[in-house]
Amino acid sequence: MDNSWLNLEGKVAIVTGGSSGIGYSIAKELINNGAKVIISDLVGEEGPQADRAYLIKCDVTNKESVEQMVSKTVAEFGKIDILVNNAGVNLPRLLVDVKGEKPQYELNEKDFDFMVAVNQKGPYFCAQAAAKEMLKHGKGVIINVASEAGQEGSAGQSCYSATKGALISFSRAWAKELSPYNIRVVAIAPGILEKTGLRTDAYNEALAYTRGVTVDGLSTDYSKSIPIGREGKLQEVGDLVSYLASDKASYITGTTFNISGGKSRG
Repeated sequence: MDNSWLNLEGKVAIVTGGSSGIGYSIAKELINNGAKVIISDLVGEEGPQADRAYLIKCDVTNKESVEQMVSKTVAEFGKIDILVNNAGVNLPRLLVDVKGEKPQYELNEKDFDFMVAVNQKGPYFCAQAAAKEMLKHGKGVIINVASEAGQEGSAGQSCYSATKGALISFSRAWAKELSPYNIRVVAIAPGILEKTGLRTDAYNEALAYTRGVTVDGLSTDYSKSIPIGREGKLQEVGDLVSYLASDKASYITGTTFNISGGKSRG
C-alpha cells in the first residue's frame, strides 16, 4: 500500500496525556495517518491498546518517570520521531477573591505549584529526554500544546495562562537550540473546543465564580464570540498536529499555530 500524503507511516510518536480529551484525539489522528503512537499517561494498563496505541504509564512531573517512559519507548519501538507535549491541568483561580465568598478559588501556592509542575516542568522533562534520543537519529519534531490563554491571558486563569505562555516561549527557544540538529519545535494554541470529559462540574463551578457569572452563564453564543461561528472540533486539532509532525511542515519551527476560529489575535 502506498503511504499517505503526510507520510507518517513507521514514525514513532509519544503523546503525553493521550488517554482522553485533546490528547486522545491527537493520538487517534496520528494513528489514522500511520504513525505508531505511545500514549504516556497516569491511567490505564500498560501495553497495546484496543485503538492500536501503546500505553506507558508516566508521571510527567517526575524526571525519573519520564526518563523511564522514554527508555521503554526506545526499547519497544527503537526510536522517537515525534513528541507531543499535551498533558496539562487547569484550575480556574483568581489572583484575589475580591468578593471574599469562596476563598478556595483564590490562587494559592499548592495550586500554583501543581499547574506549573504539570504544564511547564512536565514538557521540559519530556522534551529534554526525547530530544536526547532524537539527536541520535539526527531528526525529530516536538509539538507543545499551549493555549489561546497563553497568548491572550484569561480572566480567572492567570496561572494556567502563564504556564501556557511559558510553553510558547519554550518552543521559540528550543527551536533555536535544536534546529541545527534537524529537530523542529512548534507550539499550537487551541481556543474554545467542543466539550470533553475533562470539563467537569467542579471545573465549571470554579470558572463561573472566577468570571463572576453563574454556571449557566458560562454558555456562550459562539456566533458572536468566535468569527468562524462555532467551537473547534477535537479532530481539527489532531489534523493540525499530524500535519506539523510530518515532513510536509519541514520548514516550520519556532512558531505557534493558533487554532481558535479567529477568536484570538495570536
